[in-house]
Amino acid sequence: MPTSRLFSPFRLRELEFRNRIFVSPMCQYSAVDGVPADWHLVHLGSRAVGGAALVMAEATAVSPEGRISPGDTGIWSEEQVKAFRGIAAFVRGQGAVAGIQIAHAGRKASTDAPWRGGRPLTEREGGWAPIAPSPTPFAPGHAVPREMDGTDRDRIRTSFARAARNGKAAGFQVVELHMAHGYLLHEFLSPLSNRRRDAYGGSLANRMRFPLAVACAVREEWPRELPVFVRVSVTDWVEGGWDPPQTVALARELKAAGIDLIDCSSGGTVPDAKIPAGPGFQTPFAETVRREAGIPTGAVGMITDPVQAEQIVSTGQADAVVIAREFLRDPYWPMHAARRLGVDIPWPPQYERAKTG
Repeated sequence: MPTSRLFSPFRLRELEFRNRIFVSPMCQYSAVDGVPADWHLVHLGSRAVGGAALVMAEATAVSPEGRISPGDTGIWSEEQVKAFRGIAAFVRGQGAVAGIQIAHAGRKASTDAPWRGGRPLTEREGGWAPIAPSPTPFAPGHAVPREMDGTDRDRIRTSFARAARNGKAAGFQVVELHMAHGYLLHEFLSPLSNRRRDAYGGSLANRMRFPLAVACAVREEWPRELPVFVRVSVTDWVEGGWDPPQTVALARELKAAGIDLIDCSSGGTVPDAKIPAGPGFQTPFAETVRREAGIPTGAVGMITDPVQAEQIVSTGQADAVVIAREFLRDPYWPMHAARRLGVDIPWPPQYERAKTG
């Protein structure tokens, strides 16, 4: 049989992934009070059945005000942990690694679901007052967030650590910190959203201070034998914003803090950034961070073709491909990719009769 880097095992710490195809965290906006339901079981479980190595649960809020929308999942309560426990067990039972992304939406919190327009919600409509590094709204029409103080930072850092602890109790094997897409930790990093003049704003070291403190708190809470990922926006796509050299500096600090993989996305800080989207348009970011920071990376963004995915990992641009929309179109994409590449991989016994027919 032909050899394939895409379908070769990948090991981080004491955890082995069966291949290098990861399911990106994708918000479903379908939880009630942060509790995942049957939709989340089927959504995540079907991708595990389909052959992915890692199935990552959506951006899951560390606190109620950290949700993007009222429909987001959360991981701050025992009820949420209990609901996630069955989902994670099913994913693991299909041979995939179960992961969860933990997040705080910052100034982009309290919005409606995208299919209802994604507009900011008032408190009367079930929304809440957002917080952020600086009192600068995300876009016209959005609420002015309350500027965070030291008490807020301590509380949120503790919330992230608790979320990691709860994630492990729910049976997840990977936790990913969300430092991308204009949400709270990215808001601290980017000079476009962080206008502070204290020890948490201004210089790169100051802007990295709080996100690194959160990363250290999560790494300390997470089991030593299991990996921690961080998703970053490598660039804001705006002059004077967050950019690749700053990302490399951050990645080096994250590596020193015990982070195991950087998941390389982009954008999200401002609504009017001009993003040159196209097939594999973010892959060079993963290659740069991998080479210059010396840390494993995941490539994400319009990766749809098996040959394209194979080329990314076989040439060392990234250690894994992190796929989102193509998995929405096809939960069984790894099975089809293996066939396209001439690789024989196991199918669930319930589906074997369709493998060669």
